[in-house]
Amino acid sequence: MEALLRVSDTIKSFRETRFSALRAPTEFFDFNRVSRPADLNTATHRISYNTRYFSGNYGLIVALLAVYALLTNFLLIFAVLFLVGGFAAINRFAPDPIQVGEHVITQKSLYTGLFVIGIPMLWISSPFSTFFWLVGASAVLILGHATIMEPGIESEYAQVQEAV
Repeated sequence: MEALLRVSDTIKSFRETRFSALRAPTEFFDFNRVSRPADLNTATHRISYNTRYFSGNYGLIVALLAVYALLTNFLLIFAVLFLVGGFAAINRFAPDPIQVGEHVITQKSLYTGLFVIGIPMLWISSPFSTFFWLVGASAVLILGHATIMEPGIESEYAQVQEAV
C-alpha cells in the first residue's frame, strides 16, 4: 500500500511540475508570431528562448509521438508485453524448480526459454528504428516550431530583468 501511495505522490508531483509549464494552445499556435528568421543568429536565439518557454508543450508533443509510434508498431507492443509478462509469470508462479516427468525445470531454464523466444521477437519488431523515428520526428517538429515562432514581448522584459 505504501508503494501505491508513493507512486501516486510521484505522479501528482510530476503533473504539477510538467503540466504547469504547458502554454495555452492559442499561444502555442499563434499565427501572428510566425515569421522566417533573418539569419542564423536570430534562429539560434529563437530556438533557445522557445525551447525553454514552450518546454511543456514540446514534452507533450514527444509523448504523443511516442504513443503514436507504439500504437502503429503492434509487434513491438506484443514483444515488450511478452517479455514483461514472462518475467512476471516466472517470478510469481515458478520460484521453485518444477519436476515434469524425469525433467527438472528451473527458473534459469524458464528465463532461457523466454529470452530465446522474446529477444528475436523484440529484434524483429525494430525498436531502434522506432526510437530513431521518434527522435527525428520530434527534432523536426520542435526545432521547426521554435525557429519560426517569434519570441513574445515577455522575452524583451526578461533580458532587461537579467541586465538589472
